[in-house]
Amino acid sequence: SLSEKFKTDFLTDNRYQFILTGLKNTLIIAACAALIGIVIGFLVAVVRSSHDKTGNLKILNAICTVYLTIIRGTPSMVQLLIIYYIIFGSMNISKLLVAILAFGINSGAYVSEIIRGGIQSVDKGQMEAARSLGLPYWRAMQRVVLPQAIKTMIPSIINQFIITLKDTSILSVIGFPELVNTAKNVNANIMRSLEVWFIVGVMYLIVITLLSRFAKRMERRLNRGRQ
Repeated sequence: SLSEKFKTDFLTDNRYQFILTGLKNTLIIAACAALIGIVIGFLVAVVRSSHDKTGNLKILNAICTVYLTIIRGTPSMVQLLIIYYIIFGSMNISKLLVAILAFGINSGAYVSEIIRGGIQSVDKGQMEAARSLGLPYWRAMQRVVLPQAIKTMIPSIINQFIITLKDTSILSVIGFPELVNTAKNVNANIMRSLEVWFIVGVMYLIVITLLSRFAKRMERRLNRGRQ
């Protein structure tokens, strides 16, 4: 029967552990990449916003513009292959670290625009009022603008995390044991594509659904806070 086949293929031989390990690796990469992306995105957004308002930081702004153009203009798989085979090709470096760096750098380009948009959504009078009280630009940004901008950023940042989570499936091209790659290996042993990919699809669906609901709940709370 179907239940007996499932028990034999996935439970008896502990193949389910490989798939769970792949899911764990996927979540670890997505979470670490999201943190790196937030740090990079924050720095890039602040530099670009400061340049737009004050005209300073021209060199840093040019570097940030080149970074955004390259990362947003090339596929994430190409970026991953360049980082793995060219930048770290001659080094004995962990594939996990390569994956985190590649997706962190990729995520940072998109998070920076989210943060920049959040900063620009704050009324200009807030910054002018803070400066009129004698606060330096960076202090006014830290204490007045950013706390208000964060409220509009959180839902979009969570959505970007979901995108990064789904994009980790391309890590199979470098042989990293994330969810899709481990599922491929399991399917190669038992030759049951329907069952294997159904389980993988359900795993992705559960995780992404939970994250989407969390994002919507955060957005509702933030909307109530603005009213």
